[in-house]
Amino acid sequence: MRIRAAIAVPAASAATAVLLLTAPQSQAATGHAQPVRCAEKSLTVRARAAAGDPTVVRVSVTHHGLRACVVDRVPTVTFGDLDGAALPTPRGGAGSYRLAAGGTAYADIRTIGDPADPEARRTDTITVAASAAHWGRSFTAARLGTGKQVLVWEPVTTWWQPTAAAADRAIGLS
Repeated sequence: MRIRAAIAVPAASAATAVLLLTAPQSQAATGHAQPVRCAEKSLTVRARAAAGDPTVVRVSVTHHGLRACVVDRVPTVTFGDLDGAALPTPRGGAGSYRLAAGGTAYADIRTIGDPADPEARRTDTITVAASAAHWGRSFTAARLGTGKQVLVWEPVTTWWQPTAAAADRAIGLS
C-alpha cells in the first residue's frame, strides 16, 4: 500500500478527502463509486433463435433500474439437464459489463458447430442468466424457435455487446 502525504484541507472538504484517500485508486481518480451488481428483479432477459440459423440464439438483457449497475461480462448459459455451460468466446470472460439505467446488452450463443455432428446432444430448454449468481430465465426450444429440441455440442457464447450487430459479428454471423 502506498502512503500518502497529509494535506491541509478546510474542514468542509476533510470528509471528502478522507473518502478519496481511502478509496481504491480507480475510484479515487474519478471520485465516483463503481456501479453495484444488478438485482435480478431489475433485469429482463430475452432469447430467440437467429432467423434461418437455429444453431445461433440471440439473447438480450435490459436493465429497468434507475441507476447503472453491472452484470457478468459473459452471460451464463446452461442447457436443460445437460452438464456444463456455454464457454465464452473470446476466452477470458471474467469481469463485469456496465448496464446504464434503461440500457440493453446483447450476446449470441452458438449451440452447435455442425448440426449433423453424431455427438450432438438434445435438450428441451436453455437457461440464460446475466450473472452467475442469478437464477436466470428458461426458454423452451419451441419458444426459441429451434424446433422441438435444441441441438448442443461444445456451445459458446459471446461477451455482452452494446448492439445486436456487434454480437452477431462476435459469433461470426456477419
